[in-house]
Amino acid sequence: MGSTIFALATPPGRGAVAIIRLSGPKTAAILIGLGAGVVKPRIASLRSLRHNGVVLDQALVLRFTGPRSYTGEDSAELHLHGGRAVVEAVSRALIDLGVHPADPGEFTRRAFQNGRMDLAQAEAVADLVDAETAAQAAQALGQLDGALSETYAGFRRDLLSALALVEAEIDFPDEDVPDHLARTAGPVLDRLLTDLRAALADADRGQRVREGYRIVLIGETNAGKSALFNALVRREAAIVTPIAGTTRDVLDADLVIGGYAVTLSDTAGLRESDDPVEAEGVRRARARAEASDLRLWVRAPGDPDGPAAAYVRSDDLTVWTKADLGGILSEEGFRVSSVTGDGIDVLRGALADRLARDLSGSDFPAVTRERHRRRLTEAADAVAVAQTRLNDAPELAGDDLRRAAEALSRVTGEIGVEDVLGEVFATFCIGK
Repeated sequence: MGSTIFALATPPGRGAVAIIRLSGPKTAAILIGLGAGVVKPRIASLRSLRHNGVVLDQALVLRFTGPRSYTGEDSAELHLHGGRAVVEAVSRALIDLGVHPADPGEFTRRAFQNGRMDLAQAEAVADLVDAETAAQAAQALGQLDGALSETYAGFRRDLLSALALVEAEIDFPDEDVPDHLARTAGPVLDRLLTDLRAALADADRGQRVREGYRIVLIGETNAGKSALFNALVRREAAIVTPIAGTTRDVLDADLVIGGYAVTLSDTAGLRESDDPVEAEGVRRARARAEASDLRLWVRAPGDPDGPAAAYVRSDDLTVWTKADLGGILSEEGFRVSSVTGDGIDVLRGALADRLARDLSGSDFPAVTRERHRRRLTEAADAVAVAQTRLNDAPELAGDDLRRAAEALSRVTGEIGVEDVLGEVFATFCIGK
């Protein structure tokens, strides 16, 4: 990390203030080269920035010395007036002075490599920048604060305790140690495997908070799915006509319900069709229904059970539409009118309750990304194999436990990190 880098840390375009960040060993020299002179660390200083004899801006300059900085190395912030011309002029001056434009995530990558945060915390930075709901922000902040790292550290401590017992029997067979010492690791591994499997069973919760909870509307043709879709997203997103089969493809909309991100999907009415376009729409509707977290079975008064019933699970919700047309229904479910709006708020409240039930929890989720799930699965599989080998092959059990510990350590980046750095930081924005 010998180079000095810079990037715009605020959104591009016109604004009141634009912030350019710098990081690297030449930071102090670059500030002098810009005419800012010697800037005391951690004190905001108003300075005139110049290059080649031309005044670029009156800027507020802050300097931070490593390791007490975001990246762990010397760094600075230039708080400029937010005009595009000012930002471009300062950027050109920095390049002329030998500063390199930063790659996506390069600031946070340097923070990780300089020990300012672990890999899970670095991922939390990206999640916090991308957060659009209160739940996403809260989860990212918890991970940034070390909650996820501490969970994996706890798993690893139990692993190392068990491994110590196994290694003692292997390495000191002639010493004064109890017979079959490796077997005493069994209860520790039983408890650990239970915890790992519980974390995997809960894996969808963290990922759904981060990526969005998937709700799909399914039903027969002309059941009122598209009208309900528009009512829930509060805009005319789907075409609504009285013609059966109007919806031919899956239509998605992102919205927030109860503080959680939701992807709501409108789908084609489920029926057999000789029309190849409609048949493909029905196939996609079925696939989306199977992959969703919650299905809303949309039904019109008097509709018999049709093909959609096969895709409804016991904890899904039934929504009866066209309540404005009258009729008394004794069936369970929610009655709504997309025309008058009756029942829509009640339905949204029920969805908010479901989201809170499925996504909230007293414990911090052990999985917020697919990468975490893969490593947790590797660890659980290795521990399960080790259990079967404790009695007869403690040497092999020790290898399995070391493999499990390595898998858990890769989540926080303690070991074997190079092969995942690209995966983690590729999603970052420039300036972070």
